[in-house]
Amino acid sequence: MDPVVHFEMPYDDRQRMMSFYNKAFGWQTQVLGEEYGNYVMAMTAESDECGPKKPGMINGGFYGRCEEMPEAKHPTIVIAVQNIGDAMQKIRDAGGKVLGDPMPIPNVGSYVSFIDTEGNRVSVLEPVPEMKNK
Repeated sequence: MDPVVHFEMPYDDRQRMMSFYNKAFGWQTQVLGEEYGNYVMAMTAESDECGPKKPGMINGGFYGRCEEMPEAKHPTIVIAVQNIGDAMQKIRDAGGKVLGDPMPIPNVGSYVSFIDTEGNRVSVLEPVPEMKNK
């Protein structure tokens, strides 16, 4: 069984979003910068370099809402898989639509989004080996 390991949500105003989640839930955020599309990591649980320390907890991230990508206007979950190529084929075979090619995320793994049979945007991640062993 492949677990949910991450969530993502769009933002319109990065500073407003960061302030809200910090004040409302105590989440710590980190902007990754231009080279990562100003993606914002959200730490929702005590974590180390491999992610949350407590089993069952997940962290997440926020991306700038983009009008050119209507499938990316809503929150999504990220599912960890052992092999992203195999997962992409299973998604297609089950009736889903893979959105492009896997994107490498340094020190994290390979990532690609898809649309499920209900029109939901979901993503899969093949973690780098050191994260798989956690």
